[in-house]
Amino acid sequence: MIRVVLDTNVFVSSFFGGKPRKIVDLWKTGRIQLCLSRAIVDEYVAVLQRMGLQDEAEMGELLDLFARGFHVVFTARTPQLHVIEKDPDDNKLIECAVALHAAAVVSGDNAVLELQDYMGIKILTPAAFLERFVQT
Repeated sequence: MIRVVLDTNVFVSSFFGGKPRKIVDLWKTGRIQLCLSRAIVDEYVAVLQRMGLQDEAEMGELLDLFARGFHVVFTARTPQLHVIEKDPDDNKLIECAVALHAAAVVSGDNAVLELQDYMGIKILTPAAFLERFVQT
């Protein structure tokens, strides 16, 4: 199973459809494994709450999927990397990918995408990820 780190912009965009939704559906159906760290989960929750996902049942369902390890791998420890200079907060994506030996980081953020590859980990847009890793 392919291990993937999803940037918050991709995860949140999945609620609106398109290629991000296809990627999240791949996770929900067990075709990919979602790589998470505490920093990534915290950011997912904070952004979803800012967007108005205050419904405790909906948020609880999402957090429960993470907590039960539903096609998820979680790392409590990540290396401290400084590879994304334009937005250092995004280093958490690469740190998680390195810690969990992910195949790819999927992002819509140009500061992240500029890396293209880090230690063999592909840094891809949702469209490029689907084209490269997913047989339809």
